[in-house]
This record gives sequence, C-alpha cells and structure tokens, in this order.
Amino acid sequence: MIKKARVGDVRTMHRMINASAAKGEILPRSLMDLYGSLRDFYVYLDKEGGPIVGICAMHIFWENLAEIRSLFVDDAYRRKGIGRILVEACISEAITLEIYRVFSLTYQREFFRSLNFMEVDRNTLPEKIWSDCFKCPKYPDFCDEVAMILEL
Repeated sequence: MIKKARVGDVRTMHRMINASAAKGEILPRSLMDLYGSLRDFYVYLDKEGGPIVGICAMHIFWENLAEIRSLFVDDAYRRKGIGRILVEACISEAITLEIYRVFSLTYQREFFRSLNFMEVDRNTLPEKIWSDCFKCPKYPDFCDEVAMILEL
C-alpha cells in the first residue's frame, strides 16, 4: 500500500536511507533534511498499518524539472514491483503539477531504463541540481552515478 509520508514515518525513513547509503546505494540524508522535504516522499507499506518497506521522493527543482531521489526498497521486498509503484507515483505527481521533465542520478540504470528514462550527460542538467552532490564524498572526481531523464 502506497501513501504520502507523514511525520511519524521520518525516523524509519532516516534509518532506511542511511543504511542504504552505508552500502553506497544512495546519498545519506539528515533528519533535518527529511523533515524539511517530507512532502516530497511516498512510503510503501507491507500491508495497511504494516511496516514501511519502501520509500521514494520527487523533489522539484524548477518549473520544468524534478528529481526522483532516495528510492529505497527493503532487500526482502525487492523485485516485487514496489520500486516501480513508488517511482510511478512520483511521476504521476509531477504530471499533476505540470512538470514534464523528471530525472534521477542513479546506480540502477536498468531499472530506470525499464521506466523509459534515457541516459544523458550529467553536464546537460542545470547546475542547481548539484547542491546535494557537494555533500557526497565522491564529488566531484569520483562520482559514478548515471544521469537519466524522462521527458513526459
């Protein structure tokens, strides 16, 4: 079951994101950042009232550009379509808000390709998107994420 994240979900989201970040899958996020961007997030519950098993955010950068970020699905629930459901919810929200370009910086090239994202040169994205990258220990010389974009 998918729903918009709530304040009571933040500590679980924080634990999930930072456990995934420790494995090098996504960037870490602080509690302050998560509370400040809570409206960006969807959570996926195992069942109604059940534990959170997946999360994803859509962050708006500009009038014509949003990012899919912090996508995480618990290892035990991967390959069951949960990631797709979360990303599609974000894309649907982007369309509702009349944002027709959605990108992701990712290690999951094939997953995003299956959702019709196309690989692009990172330098084609506006500099403003790099604000989170400055926090990453891999920036700027060792970044190995792939920039992918979906034109809706």
